[in-house]
Amino acid sequence: MSDSEILLFEIAWEVANKVGGIYTVIKTKVPVTVGEYNDRYCLIGPLSYKTAHMEVDSIADDKIESPAMRATLAALRERGVNYMYGRWLTDGNPLVLLFDVGSARHRMDEWKADLWSIAGIPSPPDDFETNEAIVFGYLVAWFLGEFKHIAGQRALSEAQKPHIIAHFHEWLVGVALVLLRKRNVDIATVFTTHATLLGRYLCAGDVDFYNNLKYFDVDAEAGKRGIYHRYCIERAAAHCADVFTTVSHITAFESEYLLKRKPDGVLPNGLNVVKFSALHEFQNMHAKSKEKITEFVRGHFYGHLTFDLDNTLYFFTAGRYEYRNKGVDMFIESLARLNARLKHSNSKTTVVAFIIMPAKTHSYTVEALKGQAVMKQLRDTVNDIQQSIGKRLFDSAARGTMPTDSSSIISAEDLSHLKRRVFALKRDSLPPIVTHNLVDDATDPILNQLRKVQLFNNDHDRVKIVFHPEFLNANNPVLGIDYEEFVRGCHLGVFPSYYEPWGYTPGECTVMGVPSITTNLSGFGCFMEEMISIPSDYGIYIVDRRMKSVEESCDQLTAYMEEFCNKTRRQRINQRNRTERLSDLLDWKRMGLDYVKARWVALRRKFPEYAARLQQLAEEDADAGTGYSDADSDEVAARMAAVLAVPEGELGHGYESDGAASTMARQLSGDLSGLRYNTKVPRPASMPGSPKNIYQDLDAMDEEELRASIMANPAGLFYDGGPDGYDDGYLHQGADVSGLVDSVKAMGMKGADKEYEPPVVSRRGSMYGNSHANGNGV
Repeated sequence: MSDSEILLFEIAWEVANKVGGIYTVIKTKVPVTVGEYNDRYCLIGPLSYKTAHMEVDSIADDKIESPAMRATLAALRERGVNYMYGRWLTDGNPLVLLFDVGSARHRMDEWKADLWSIAGIPSPPDDFETNEAIVFGYLVAWFLGEFKHIAGQRALSEAQKPHIIAHFHEWLVGVALVLLRKRNVDIATVFTTHATLLGRYLCAGDVDFYNNLKYFDVDAEAGKRGIYHRYCIERAAAHCADVFTTVSHITAFESEYLLKRKPDGVLPNGLNVVKFSALHEFQNMHAKSKEKITEFVRGHFYGHLTFDLDNTLYFFTAGRYEYRNKGVDMFIESLARLNARLKHSNSKTTVVAFIIMPAKTHSYTVEALKGQAVMKQLRDTVNDIQQSIGKRLFDSAARGTMPTDSSSIISAEDLSHLKRRVFALKRDSLPPIVTHNLVDDATDPILNQLRKVQLFNNDHDRVKIVFHPEFLNANNPVLGIDYEEFVRGCHLGVFPSYYEPWGYTPGECTVMGVPSITTNLSGFGCFMEEMISIPSDYGIYIVDRRMKSVEESCDQLTAYMEEFCNKTRRQRINQRNRTERLSDLLDWKRMGLDYVKARWVALRRKFPEYAARLQQLAEEDADAGTGYSDADSDEVAARMAAVLAVPEGELGHGYESDGAASTMARQLSGDLSGLRYNTKVPRPASMPGSPKNIYQDLDAMDEEELRASIMANPAGLFYDGGPDGYDDGYLHQGADVSGLVDSVKAMGMKGADKEYEPPVVSRRGSMYGNSHANGNGV
């Protein structure tokens, strides 16, 4: 047993296949996971021939290093299953296995009948997405079962058989998890739901979702919406998994009532954070990106540039076109109120609000294209005149004479060209509020609400609207800028979502130093509310949509935007600096720790004797002063020591680190890298009323006083006695994770530090390193 390896397979529909937010979750998490498992980690997803050749560097079958993987894929290929195996072209270059669902579609009816027979899950014939999910699920279960069998056969002894963890994301891959459980395949499983199916449908249907969550007849509601078969897959996967997790507190609360199982933990989403060596670097990037947006604004509003571009703020919202779920209705209503307030106060500030949400379109509007063309002609003409003036001025100076009048500098021909371009800027119509011709213009919810509140980009309006029904890219002829660059150039992101299990858009704003507005019904908003004493100090404004009426929430959102409009340029720069500091909170090197804990709990529940043996071996090596010690890697110590703070019987759901008490004083100066578990981010020193010396005596505190200080200011998503009844009995089976640090070290986990050198393999072989002597690597 001591020589057994732990292998990790992560299964998701969006592996090397961009569909939505889960692609970002998986892709950005890869470097940290590869740092822990190396080639013992493999991602599994469906094969999309449109994108696979751009995403994956394929490996020929005879070049596959792992004998177990090579034999398993050969067995599937003999049965007619097509696949692509290789390395994902992203940071970390993980191994990926993509199955061609079409190559096994001829067995779909057989497998659908089997699924009904063993699990009672129905599947209508006309639901293409569900049919694809079922075929893919059977392929994954087939592969994992075959791999487990072949790897076990190749092991030299029973003790050397690999222990496999399979992590599934979302209902689309849930069929495989159900099959593994029904077939009693010896694999530890984790299921993460990023949003419940029924929750998304109910919220989109204009119901009072959160106040009636306890009273929904879930089977009836799913049946009314034609998604009962999908709901059955999701619910079965949640109950069959050894560990069930969600991405936020709000989704955990929702899952308890809709999926009828309390999640075992929360795995918040993170990002790959690139820190700049100097603060002015990201400020310079903001200025450059803002200039590109300004160029678009000049063209879009040509003929009506009656506002000062130097005193103009750019707000935006972006995401899937879910009119109510994403809070677009509240955003537009609040913009109308903001417009009225700015006009009433005679404000000199102008707001250009962008709505970036894809919708069905025919083409770009003529006015949108014409505006950019007219402005380009003006720019080219001015550049030509500048060169002409410069040449004449140089010639005059070279002869030792000074120009006597303007006619000697600028010619009549130049003036004529310039006048023609200026006259071309005049137009009778108002600047368009949408950049494309929509397929269903008359019934489009966003356009209809803009018409209702009469935001038509009039000259007297202080709030201008640009609805861009297409995702941004640099090849766009109207707004030619990548999304990331666009976000950097904006001043404020506004995301007043009603249903948002996590919310990557405000998180992306945060790591780029852009303030944002979110709600306490989004996972990101709940996380930041728990983590930061006063989020608005750091540019995170949280609208209360849970305890306030719609009218009150609209007023609160309007007040936040008005407050931002009244800030001076210096205040906005300082706020962006503080917002960018929060990027440490969202780094996968810290968020990934929750995934480590979830996998470990799954391992203990599936293989309790093996997990206990790992812990015992780690303790023996610690006593003997050999094996994997803290001195082997500071990164490991930094990421794992905080797990000791997890109470016995809990998975742990918060944001943790091993920062020493003395590091708390550094937080006041903006360094958040040492934030302790269950400790909120304090107010910045530059804010009025912020604590200046509150942590100066932390080093003098004894352990009991320090614990009392921390618990007086809790910040975990599910801390002891947490909200909505999540308490000590929270775990599915009450797993004991009190000795998690030593156990994880025994599993061979490492940090993500690129400079980390693996320890010398001891007598226990691959448990302390990445040995593949048994041929069990993936």
